[in-house]
Amino acid sequence: MRRLMGRYIAIWCVGVAALLSSGPAGAANFFEQNFWLSGPRYDYVVPACADGAALGKIQSMFAEKESRYWQSALQIVGFERIRETAFAPWAEGTIPRRFCTGKVLVSDGRWRTIHYWIGEDTGMIGASWGVEWCVVGLDRNWAYNPACKMARY
Repeated sequence: MRRLMGRYIAIWCVGVAALLSSGPAGAANFFEQNFWLSGPRYDYVVPACADGAALGKIQSMFAEKESRYWQSALQIVGFERIRETAFAPWAEGTIPRRFCTGKVLVSDGRWRTIHYWIGEDTGMIGASWGVEWCVVGLDRNWAYNPACKMARY
């Protein structure tokens, strides 16, 4: 008897849920329309590939990563042949990104290829632009493997 009562309750719950969800969708109320539901509004303002602030950020982050995680003193000491490969290549409404490539001189005396992108609102807590980069041959944790392919466009 107890088992039969449990089944009736389960069937009743499913029926009530079906009835409640089958009605027409109501319009959004005032708070739903105007409070955090406006969607992304990008200005498409992203620094150029050769912008000093972007390159400086790459230099400092590279040195920090090498020092902290790999106990290495390697640093980027120069940039050359920096060029844009794509800008906002995906669908409308996606995060605007500028894809770049070039050569970097690393403190070990070797020139290496670098691929990076600069994205709007991808910096600290989305407050400004951010940059993600990969130096070919020094992607030791394979985040953009193979050969930094996942960092380029």
